Amino acid sequence: MRYPVDVFTGKVRDYTGSRPSAIAKVQIDGELMLTELGLTGDEQAEAKIHGGPDRALCHYPREHYQHWRQAFPEQAELFVAPAFGENLSTEGLTEENVYIGDIFQWGEALIQVTQPRSPCFKLNFHFGISDMACQMQDAGKTGWLCSVVAAGLVSADAPLILASRVSDVSVREAIAIAWHMPFDDSQYHRLLSAAGLSKSWTRTMQKRRLSGKIEDNSRRLWGK
Repeated sequence: MRYPVDVFTGKVRDYTGSRPSAIAKVQIDGELMLTELGLTGDEQAEAKIHGGPDRALCHYPREHYQHWRQAFPEQAELFVAPAFGENLSTEGLTEENVYIGDIFQWGEALIQVTQPRSPCFKLNFHFGISDMACQMQDAGKTGWLCSVVAAGLVSADAPLILASRVSDVSVREAIAIAWHMPFDDSQYHRLLSAAGLSKSWTRTMQKRRLSGKIEDNSRRLWGK
């Protein structure tokens, strides 16, 4: 299957009441370079929690926007790509049919799915919805992040093509394992076994196995 893609990049800007963010992105036409750290011209405000080799690209399914427009009709005009700060927007690829470790060919480049996106409190300020990050996580409509296996020229004219599937854990299952079920050591082991899983999620799942408990996510979701 070939999946047409829209491409977006953003610059860091200040937000009243919140920390700086590059969530506001603009559409890019024509060729641009994709490196191991992401698209040329794309910025991240806080490298510790955004970007980096394991999280070089953010991919969000365009079909999810209808869900959010129905959930928040008064803010319906906000819910169009790239409102969630995604770099890649497609139809036909969702958390159900994309798997951890999937490798896609995109132009000259190869990209690999590494983890679900972990929604953070900046979404609450971005949309003016106090619990947007929680709602996104609870709905399982988070999108996912990708690493760059092979750098190269890419463009919106080059579709995404699934090249390899190397695990049996869908992004949807990863979301459920991490956030929707009580402590389950066997499921954490299964997720850890998924080829391509990011270092961040590998560290989190391994810490759960060692401590026997689930970490507190309130700071990520609420900024507290």
